[in-house]
Amino acid sequence: MAKPEQISSAANPLVKAVRRAIARGSLTEDGLCVAESFHLLEEALRSDCAVKTVLAAHSVQSAVEKHVRRLQGIRIAVLPDALFQSLAGTETSQGVIALVLPPSWAIEQLFRGASLVLALDGVQDPGNAGTMVRAAEAFGATGVMFLKGTASPFNPKTLRASAGSLFRMPFVHSIDAELALAAFKQNKLDAYAGVPCSGRNHVKSLPDADLTRKCAVIIGSEGRGVSESLHGGATDLAIPTVGVESLNAAMAASVILYEARRQRSLTP
Repeated sequence: MAKPEQISSAANPLVKAVRRAIARGSLTEDGLCVAESFHLLEEALRSDCAVKTVLAAHSVQSAVEKHVRRLQGIRIAVLPDALFQSLAGTETSQGVIALVLPPSWAIEQLFRGASLVLALDGVQDPGNAGTMVRAAEAFGATGVMFLKGTASPFNPKTLRASAGSLFRMPFVHSIDAELALAAFKQNKLDAYAGVPCSGRNHVKSLPDADLTRKCAVIIGSEGRGVSESLHGGATDLAIPTVGVESLNAAMAASVILYEARRQRSLTP
């Protein structure tokens, strides 16, 4: 472990780089994602992602050093508590930010075995997007597509909501709808577009869908739902509900992915 360096100025290049990445909801100029919390630091290390730099508030310096003391090549920067809090993306920060080199995936890696791919179509809330990635990992999805118009997987809020799943779950981002549909067809996936429950005859109810087959689940934006361009290449799929017509996008994705997992667990 390298000797910790002390940073006291808000004008320090490292501090400014992290502040810009948080404000933009993106990677740093060096291509590193901002992972804030001890949990995300631990998840990055557990997932064998390269942790390049750790910023620590002075009050938790010793705790941070314990986490990385056996590791070589990690830069540790210690900031006064007040400066760190002004930088942090959360109101109740734990005092640690890791700059992590995110994994890189090819689209082909999303289609493995009995493929189960989650496609996010214009999901703009990074909290919802990250929660869906967490559900995808929990229920055995093989990959996640962030289609154009969706929150960035590198937004610190997306990463935080995924609770570290983005360090492991294969994903691709900035994908055109046409490319997504072509990939589903080429890999022989049944495509389902999540829609609100209604009386329309052409909508398939979730219990009637055979999710043991290779399939893709498309979840649309919180406001407009799945785009028309994707509806044309997919079967509308609704979750039966009582008293309400629709669910939060992240909740809907979780329910559908759970049902896929349940069906597949019953298949010999």
